[in-house]
Amino acid sequence: MGGNGCVWSSDEIVIKSPNDKRLYRVIELENRLCALLVHDPEIYADDSSKTLENNTEEDEETFDDEYEDDEYEDEEEDDENDTEKEVKGKGIFSQTKKAAAAMCVGMGSFCDPVEAQGLAHFLEHMLFMGSTEFPDENEYDSYLSKHGGSSNAYTETEHTCYHFEIKREFLKGALMRFSQFFISPLMKVEAMEREVLAVDSEFNQALQNDACRLQQLQCHTSQLGHAFNKFFWGNKKSLIGAMEKGINLQEQIMKLYMNYYQGGLMKLVVIGGEPLDTLQSWVVELFANVRKGPQIKPQFTVEGTIWKACKLFRLEAVKDVHILDLTWTLPCLHQEYLKKSEDYLAHLLGHEGRGSLHSFLKGRGWATSISAGVGDEGMHRSSIAYIFVMSIHLTDSGLEKIFDIIGFVYQYIKLLRQVSPQKWIFKELQDIGNMEFRFAEEQPQDDYAAELA
Repeated sequence: MGGNGCVWSSDEIVIKSPNDKRLYRVIELENRLCALLVHDPEIYADDSSKTLENNTEEDEETFDDEYEDDEYEDEEEDDENDTEKEVKGKGIFSQTKKAAAAMCVGMGSFCDPVEAQGLAHFLEHMLFMGSTEFPDENEYDSYLSKHGGSSNAYTETEHTCYHFEIKREFLKGALMRFSQFFISPLMKVEAMEREVLAVDSEFNQALQNDACRLQQLQCHTSQLGHAFNKFFWGNKKSLIGAMEKGINLQEQIMKLYMNYYQGGLMKLVVIGGEPLDTLQSWVVELFANVRKGPQIKPQFTVEGTIWKACKLFRLEAVKDVHILDLTWTLPCLHQEYLKKSEDYLAHLLGHEGRGSLHSFLKGRGWATSISAGVGDEGMHRSSIAYIFVMSIHLTDSGLEKIFDIIGFVYQYIKLLRQVSPQKWIFKELQDIGNMEFRFAEEQPQDDYAAELA
């Protein structure tokens, strides 16, 4: 089914929980952008709001003129725990379910040029710095802030995600500003100079995060020339340093944008209380001018292994912890998602019941907990490989027995190999998955939008 500005649409394709009261529609625009529209009946369940924001832009601008810039400047603050900006506001609907949206673009840090590492993350920052339609650098954040909203973004290895939430009746106004990220961002040179410092500030904060330090160690120790062997985060040294070596940063960032920020690589999610037809009309109106492009993701071919086998690295932790991380490289399992083989292994290796590896190590006073599996981060679930990690939290005694513990882990793996996969274990995991799907806990709207995107 098509029409109404779409080449294709369906209200039946989404498989949802029987307890999910939301309505879903998937549409594809002529520019190949794919959007998932979500009608959430609880957003306007109380009918307390008389106004939907399907009014004119002129009405919004009148509202904007009444707002003092100084008010926003007092509220603006960099988020310390994520990669991007977050702005929050309060109002009469602060306890009401909000509307939200997210855009996922199918490119990330793997696309960084070697001579300007961290560029994809820097590009993500630059899209917040105004557009042709809304040239004020603070326009998007300001609009969200004064209408009880918040925004964020993050760059993974193979995708970049932007998301926001806002009071329900201001969704269209937020989408107007949001859509311009992907149509006509300004990317001024003077804004670049300031935003390099913002990226550098985030990097300096991450230096005290053990997970970030470990990830960078994994990148640094990977084979030269491998897609992992880069500095994904980026900082002042990598970006300004590139400029000092004669690299035109604005030219490079525009090249990255023009190559990958096109409809075929974009997945949009919009969650609102309005009918699906209304949400669809907004998306068609506001995102039709996104540049058309093919639905072909960047391909990354690599030869050889990511890391040399049987290497032990010691990383000084910021926190007072002793953790032994064992890492294995699996083939990409994107196409095998129905089998959940990595989850089956994670269940057995991370099991903490009687007869488990955890029980054995804890009984010797060497470990306090074990977790295992493939992380959700892009680096761990890329098209190149899946990275399976087993994390063993050690006691002081266990720290002195690292090689003994590694030996017991491999003895346990050898034991598992002697028995073929058990159907009853798979069925148990399947039943747990079905229960989690049927009785899924409610998430914040923007988190749900980002996850769907």
